[in-house]
Amino acid sequence: MANVTIIGAQWGDEGKGKVVDWLASRADVVVRFQGGHNAGHTLVVGNQTYKLSLLPSGLVRGKLGVIGNGVVVDPVALLAEIGRVRAQGLNVSPETLRIADNAPLILPLHAALDAAREAARGARRIGTTGRGIGPAYEDKVARRAIRICDLAEPETLDWRLDELLLHHNTLLAGLGAPTFGKAELMDQLLALAPQILPFAEPVWERLAEAKKAGARILFEGAQAVMLDVDHGTYPFVTSSNTVSGQIAAGAGVGPDAAGRVLGIAKAYSTRVGSGPFPTEQDNEIGRHLGERGHEFGTVTGRARRCGWFDAALVRQAVKVGGIQGLALTKLDVLDGMTTLQIGVGYRIGGETLPHLPPGAAAQAKAEPVYETIEGWSGSTRGARSYADLPAQAIKYVRRIEELVECPVTLLSTSPERDDTILMQDPFAD
Repeated sequence: MANVTIIGAQWGDEGKGKVVDWLASRADVVVRFQGGHNAGHTLVVGNQTYKLSLLPSGLVRGKLGVIGNGVVVDPVALLAEIGRVRAQGLNVSPETLRIADNAPLILPLHAALDAAREAARGARRIGTTGRGIGPAYEDKVARRAIRICDLAEPETLDWRLDELLLHHNTLLAGLGAPTFGKAELMDQLLALAPQILPFAEPVWERLAEAKKAGARILFEGAQAVMLDVDHGTYPFVTSSNTVSGQIAAGAGVGPDAAGRVLGIAKAYSTRVGSGPFPTEQDNEIGRHLGERGHEFGTVTGRARRCGWFDAALVRQAVKVGGIQGLALTKLDVLDGMTTLQIGVGYRIGGETLPHLPPGAAAQAKAEPVYETIEGWSGSTRGARSYADLPAQAIKYVRRIEELVECPVTLLSTSPERDDTILMQDPFAD
């Protein structure tokens, strides 16, 4: 059986949690390979709702969860999340969760710098979650990060903190923000070490063994392609690569390990935070989509901006993300809307473009080119086969397939796990 990689095909919040949970029941190992606790998955299982940020979703199904080295880990947030889900009855222990020993840590100074920078940007703020993700990735590539393995070496922590504070306190002082003391941070890290280190190991070795044994591995992406630091709507992006190619570097596996790549997209579009959103509907339509879809961020609680499905954007995500099949979620939110629109391109001045240009100024000027399609009066909610769908809903799905140049292989018609229509098994060879 093949491995499966799941990534978002829009700006995140596409309903990946349900799809990952649905597929995790058939996987042996579930791996997070990028991002941090700025990601959020909501899983509804029976009468329990789990809100996960760092923990791989497969833990809910009793599967081995792995946090790869491509993830930046806030140890305090991780332990708090473990405590929350344990209180809900989940077994999270070193037997069920493994964390890459070379994963970088997020410290309080990272969140402080994140917040200070956003405040300094004013009207040009990016809209980060303020959780220190970007500054932690900066430290990683600048070779001054403190990693999980360093928690076992107090002598390493000592000189690394000197280097880290020299950099961060200089920036914080320049931004008029409070600085940090070494002794307090050292005490905090030494107290966290015995709680975190039992989960740590070279996960690349475990994943190599799982592959050799023929285990099914599910790679779980965070955020989405259009938030990728290289391929997204820069600078209004996250600080990691979110495309499927990142699993090799972010989990310590070969590029062939990705298996089948499934992209998740809503039947409409949403975005949290700042940045271009050509098909946004800042009007009654957008409010209707937000209310019907319960569009609030799992991590931030912020209301999501809502708009029409942008096929040009998803087509770009399909190509750069290596997506082979699309999972379309929240189709039921469109029930009862008499007329729908799909973005098929962009117009800037007198020029029509098939995809968003890379420049921020050009992206801000891009106006959508729409194709109008008839809606449907029947209900798709809870449908579990194509026979249960209104004919016009099927036409809508088929048109999306044509425009994004990728088959829709899975349809989600409610938050419930079993309200799913599967056209093609992503785990099949």
